[in-house]
Amino acid sequence: MQIILYALGFSLIGYLSGSLPFAIWITRLVKGVDVRDAGSGHATTTNTIRQAGFLPGALVFVLDVAKGFGPTWLALKAAPVVWIVPLTAAMAVIGHCWPVFAGFRGGMGLAPANGGMMAAAPLAILIVYATLALLTLILRHSARASVVTGILFTPLLWAAGVRGPLLWIGAAVGVVVAFRFMIDWNRRYREVWLDRTKSA
Repeated sequence: MQIILYALGFSLIGYLSGSLPFAIWITRLVKGVDVRDAGSGHATTTNTIRQAGFLPGALVFVLDVAKGFGPTWLALKAAPVVWIVPLTAAMAVIGHCWPVFAGFRGGMGLAPANGGMMAAAPLAILIVYATLALLTLILRHSARASVVTGILFTPLLWAAGVRGPLLWIGAAVGVVVAFRFMIDWNRRYREVWLDRTKSA
């Protein structure tokens, strides 16, 4: 029973942390608009850059990574069993994607997912973003590249010699990220990093 209470508590911490909609708050503060009303329609770093510029976008990225890092790090230090750690990380990503503080319309989960993995191994984020960048250049579509990257989180980490909790964190957050990005699989909009012309 005690372990279940720990699991529920850490899940709540992860979800509430992930639900903090920094992209919405910062874009509204800087530009007076809702970041979800244009571009991709999501509360993400990339869409913040589209609406408010690079510096606000960079701040959103750091804060969104922290949303995943904080609760996962806490679970690594205090959770009584290891499976609570990937559960906490996944709940932070779920909160980011479907935030209770923003009408359940949030971001795509990549930044807090990487924050969760960073809590276990800081260099993991380099592996993930290098893969994402390569796939984005190959596929010319960031959402499809993100789906594939989410699926590959755990195999990539395993191939790099990573073992232990990080593999389970990668699996948990990777499933959420891949599922979330499927919504944009066939969507076309201006890609900040590829300068794609918006057609829909």
